[in-house]
Amino acid sequence: MAKVKSKWICSECGYETAGYLGKCPECGSWGTLVEEVQFSGKMPNASANEFINTEKPKLLKEIEVDESVRVSTNISEFDRILGGGFVQGSLVLLAGDPGIGKSTITLQTCGELCKNNKKVLYISAEESANQLKLRADRLKINSDNLYIYPQTNMENIKTQIEEIMPDFVVVDSIQAIYSNNVASTAGSVSQIRECCNILMHIAKSKNITTVVIGHVTKEGNIAGPKVLEHMVDTVIYFEGDKYKSYRMLRSMKNRFGNTSEVGIFEMHSTGLKEVKNPNELFLNERSQDAAPGSAIIVTNEGTRPLMVEIQALVGTTPYPTPRRVTNGVDLSRLHQILAVLEKRVGLNLSKQDVYVNVMGGIDVDEPSADLGVAIAVATCARDVVVDSQTVIIGEIGLSGEIHPVNNIEKRLNEAITSGFKKAIIPFANDVPSDIKKIEIVRVKRLMDAIAACVTPAGKS
Repeated sequence: MAKVKSKWICSECGYETAGYLGKCPECGSWGTLVEEVQFSGKMPNASANEFINTEKPKLLKEIEVDESVRVSTNISEFDRILGGGFVQGSLVLLAGDPGIGKSTITLQTCGELCKNNKKVLYISAEESANQLKLRADRLKINSDNLYIYPQTNMENIKTQIEEIMPDFVVVDSIQAIYSNNVASTAGSVSQIRECCNILMHIAKSKNITTVVIGHVTKEGNIAGPKVLEHMVDTVIYFEGDKYKSYRMLRSMKNRFGNTSEVGIFEMHSTGLKEVKNPNELFLNERSQDAAPGSAIIVTNEGTRPLMVEIQALVGTTPYPTPRRVTNGVDLSRLHQILAVLEKRVGLNLSKQDVYVNVMGGIDVDEPSADLGVAIAVATCARDVVVDSQTVIIGEIGLSGEIHPVNNIEKRLNEAITSGFKKAIIPFANDVPSDIKKIEIVRVKRLMDAIAACVTPAGKS
């Protein structure tokens, strides 16, 4: 008989210890260690040899890849995230906040896959079949190839997968599934790891594409150990404010495509609708009579150039320490830009609050946004306006020089398509000769860039 003992596991990172600790030594989180019962022997229902791979090694040149290895979802924004569609036999993790729309986009995708004569098994661990039917009716999904299976036991799920042999499996959600092979409650670190491991072996051995839905913690991380992200082929985050209509799918890991790709959707009563031209979303509320502190940049999200507006507000503070607040921009990056503005441009912001906001709810992480942030702050502080037909691209060095950025041709073509007439770019970037529909101003230093793109307030 197996001996029973317990150990403490961190629900954030999976760190294991024999006794309770208030703070996890691995990730530094407080109060995240949970006691789990472990068996020193083999569980009665465990099947260690079930997924043993008996194939022999093959030469790389002897392996043939089927041309139909990818399956389109018929949703172009979702296909972009996946790198062209689902890869057969892949394991995809879709994570997001509660109520953000994970189940909605997944059920819509299942409906589209069924239109391509694919057999789909939707495993609902949190909703009954009647509740899922009501959602499907609202989304106008009715297919003969879509199976609904309300179940939380991993062994029963595995049995039904082997009987139905679907092309696609959806598990909603992995935190509610439990296996008899692990003596702990559903949602624990051990259960999530074991269930995901079983699903991974099913996907690879039977060539069944599997989509796993997961929740995120209040810190924005996927609930469960980091090993969960390493086990899957693709990790997709569903971002956005659940009280607003726009949603963004962002690929954080993709073994079969580009990472950091972004798909834009809008929530309607009949489901999520893809936004074909996201630049209209980010620029539609911008007035032609822009106020001081506004600048347009072209940022890259994966392979897609996006035009977004950066706004800055600078004001005198009555407190000894001024505030630095950002939304969509890294705060430490703003501190560095402010230091360069003070040292290289002579702009004194030591007694002023600085607020920086990226419109549209998108996060801008790449360094090419530095110049746009700096010009937005400088124009607000000096009460001047950036020309409304100008886009700004460039990375700022600590000595005030402007460094080149990648994919400059794509960025400029996107600016031309959106109707902009002027672009401020780094001097070191080479401009293709066929780009002639926009005025190119190449600058070496931050001071030159500020002088090149501003006009007196009220005359933009």
